[in-house]
Amino acid sequence: MAAPLLEPGLVVAGHGRHVWVETPDGRRLICHPRGKKSQTVVGDHVLWLATQDEGTIEKVEPRRNLFYRQDEIRTKSFAANLDQVLVLIAAEPEFSESQLSRALIAAEAEHIRPIIALNKSDLIEPFGRAWERMGIYRDMGYTVLPLALKPKASGAAGDTDALCALLQGKTTLVLGPSGAGKSTLINRLVPNAQVLTNEISTALNSGKHTTTSTSLYWVDAAKTTAVIDSPGFQEFGLNHIDPMHLASLMPDIKSFAGECKFYNCSHLHEPGCGVLSHIQSSSRPHGISTNRYKIYSDLFAELSQKRY
Repeated sequence: MAAPLLEPGLVVAGHGRHVWVETPDGRRLICHPRGKKSQTVVGDHVLWLATQDEGTIEKVEPRRNLFYRQDEIRTKSFAANLDQVLVLIAAEPEFSESQLSRALIAAEAEHIRPIIALNKSDLIEPFGRAWERMGIYRDMGYTVLPLALKPKASGAAGDTDALCALLQGKTTLVLGPSGAGKSTLINRLVPNAQVLTNEISTALNSGKHTTTSTSLYWVDAAKTTAVIDSPGFQEFGLNHIDPMHLASLMPDIKSFAGECKFYNCSHLHEPGCGVLSHIQSSSRPHGISTNRYKIYSDLFAELSQKRY
């Protein structure tokens, strides 16, 4: 008897144990995991077996990367096989620099290129303050783009040309806190995204998918450019990061870590620490910002505590 025919597919949406798989010819169908727990995430390349009008996931192909967060209770996987992560924040309400740093660290840990977009550039004073705060991230080499997705001026249009150029030919996860403008951006990039969202929600019986699940949308007809919408988050745990590896994932800390006297320096209290000697002060205005160092030291303590 011939072995059942396994077909390739791409996971384009998920909710709970059910996923939506797209085949190479553009068909989409619901697939279920083999076993009790789903191991698939959006962006996974899978092999599936047809079962009447649905399918069963038989194998998940090896991943290039997996972007996820982890706290004491659970691991939340966002997406796999990414080219880049777009962290979307807004000038108002004021964004959390700790949450931004955590997202950037998670991207660095998986060797995924991060891009930061600061929305609401039309709000002159709040944006000016926020843009100044972003200076240290530009100095670290991160790409930081201004956006105005819902400009206040009548008839004005927010320019997304620079962002679209960075997205072209890539698979990009759009990440950020609730209220930053993710849904607006997705709808600008993919005009029929709401229609697709409703189709996915109906198919997966997931209700308001925008707050519960993750979906991949093709930006172009040739399907070379994809954006992945993700739920907003208030917390971003990094329990999967070793505290002694943390400095290597923060470019401003890493740039001075090589000057430390001891190879296993924690950059918290050791004599001859290159990081501690470069913390910003009146005599050293261009060193590591005190806020960024606090983020490092607080996170080091958090990650060390979980191991005991």
